[in-house]
Amino acid sequence: MDKKRLEKYADLLVKCGLNVQKGQEVTVRCDLDQPEFVAMVVEKCYQAGAERVTVEWSYMPVTKLSYIYRSEESLAEFNAADEAKLKRKSEILPCMLWLDSDDPDGLKGTDHEKIARARMKSYPLQKPYIDAMENKYQWCIAAVPGKAWAHKVFPDLPEKEAIEKLWDAILYTSRVDEDPISAWEQHNKTLAERCAFLNSYKFDYLEYKSANGTDFKVGLIDKGIFCGGGETTLGKNIYFNPNIPSEEVFTSPMRGRAEGKVFATKPLSYQGKLIENFWVEFKDGKVVKTYAEKNGDLLEQMVKMDEGAAYLGECALIAYDSPINNTGILFYNTLFDENASCHLALGRGFNNCLEEYEKYSLEDCKKIGVNDSMIHVDFMIGSKDMSIVGVTKDGKRVQIFKDGNWAI
Repeated sequence: MDKKRLEKYADLLVKCGLNVQKGQEVTVRCDLDQPEFVAMVVEKCYQAGAERVTVEWSYMPVTKLSYIYRSEESLAEFNAADEAKLKRKSEILPCMLWLDSDDPDGLKGTDHEKIARARMKSYPLQKPYIDAMENKYQWCIAAVPGKAWAHKVFPDLPEKEAIEKLWDAILYTSRVDEDPISAWEQHNKTLAERCAFLNSYKFDYLEYKSANGTDFKVGLIDKGIFCGGGETTLGKNIYFNPNIPSEEVFTSPMRGRAEGKVFATKPLSYQGKLIENFWVEFKDGKVVKTYAEKNGDLLEQMVKMDEGAAYLGECALIAYDSPINNTGILFYNTLFDENASCHLALGRGFNNCLEEYEKYSLEDCKKIGVNDSMIHVDFMIGSKDMSIVGVTKDGKRVQIFKDGNWAI
């Protein structure tokens, strides 16, 4: 891969994704797939003024062995060292960069129920620190190619060619081949304009319909707003982009207001396994029935992770003719596939999807209607013929999406 393109990508992640400030600490979480690029990112962080950059490496085959051989009690352990580490993060609020290159099938053969039970046991111990960090630090999820991931996406290509082609797709959809910083400034402006338009209507609910069987209504929060593109941290007001790439305009719906059935239009990669050809049915806001042709037990187990896992945390709007979808590539990766299609998310909602959210405590946000959960799992429902209509409290109907694309 051309080094200049990678330099531009690293620069984009540090300056536009994280927007690293002088004196800040940065944590990079990544697999072993692209160490040279990780070093490039680390150098860019220091050049931007970072005081300290920590790289937390992982390797999925080792993670898999841990899940296979460790007991449930061992996996659930949250010891003093773990707590001290998380407590420090909640105090210094380092920038967090995730460079995703996971093998979509990398945890095949593990006991997902054991893993889920372990996470359910440890999460309550971690939650106070996670809550303390909410909306207060810059974070960005981006991607680099992994060998297994590239093979999954391009199974007929030799390894080197598959990795190169996946690099091309990542850089293209991240707008690296333009003037990346300028391109993202314009892109964020476009997303902000769409948010402003949607927010001006104060919709009561959205109606989704598609020929594949999707027939679904979801209620919105009175104080809710649509967000998209860059976000701003609480307190220091630092602007950053949490996802690169990103094409979505999204909001957190009202907990308890969702009715009907939605059909997924892309596979869902969850816990290193693929859930395929599935649908989810809601009543009174809660998942009451699920079905999947493949790994349906994993889908059923997911919505039982905790009390909030069966409720929605996000509704996101993305044109079917998005740059990502128009590549014609099924990425088997949520970061990309969620930005190629309208999607919903089960689990935790976003408090910053409330107007003047900084005035509310976390408990206030829950009372207003934002769902809370240990999970936040996106699944894709957008289709070429999808219709989305926004309905106001006085009954006015506004066509937001027609034939899968923006109608506004």
